[in-house]
Amino acid sequence: MSVNDLVLVQGMADTKAALRRWNAHPRGVLGPWFLLSLAIAVTLLGAVYAVATLTTPDTTRYYLPGYHAPAGIEDYLHVLLRNSLVLALHAMACVAGFMAGSSLPLSASHRTGVSRWVHEKAGPLAIGFVVLATTFSLVTQAYIIGGNAASIALQLGTTPGWLLVTILPHALPELIALFLPLAAWVIASRKDDWQDLLAATFVTVAIAVPVLLAAAAVETWVWPHLLEAISTY
Repeated sequence: MSVNDLVLVQGMADTKAALRRWNAHPRGVLGPWFLLSLAIAVTLLGAVYAVATLTTPDTTRYYLPGYHAPAGIEDYLHVLLRNSLVLALHAMACVAGFMAGSSLPLSASHRTGVSRWVHEKAGPLAIGFVVLATTFSLVTQAYIIGGNAASIALQLGTTPGWLLVTILPHALPELIALFLPLAAWVIASRKDDWQDLLAATFVTVAIAVPVLLAAAAVETWVWPHLLEAISTY
């Protein structure tokens, strides 16, 4: 059996073992994921509020589907596409963590010379890249969404605080779902359970998808009515 075949077999065995273990005690696994994901979501929303209140609003007029004109299925699909890209990014962080923390060390243990050195160094570098990329993503989201919130609040004649209140029904469950893979990554890294991250990817994405489908519907067809309620124009 080649090294690559050995890594694949071991990876699938670890994934199946994790799924069986979690199926026996799902609350002990899902609970910490949800709590950490909620904490990340609340932190991001707090950062968005801070940016929105400190940013000088742009006078550019934003077109808001459902508010300026009836929303259609294309608007719903646009929201789904945007959120799917973010979910894919966070899911790939889980997969990268599995490869860097589990597969590469296992592969390195069966290699020699330069090949072994490359596999030993690739893991920490990959983990560092995931941390930097995720941090950049969160900071960028807070800055962009906060700036947009300030401008939209001005356009509606309301405050950023009230605007953020209207987005909570769809944004909070949406963000929790999007950050589930990231939460699983953080918890696994702290416990050094890298071998469980491929299983975590499957589970968190399976949970996130229906939540994102529902949240996108609320954002497309319910949120505009909440905007009308707070608008002074």
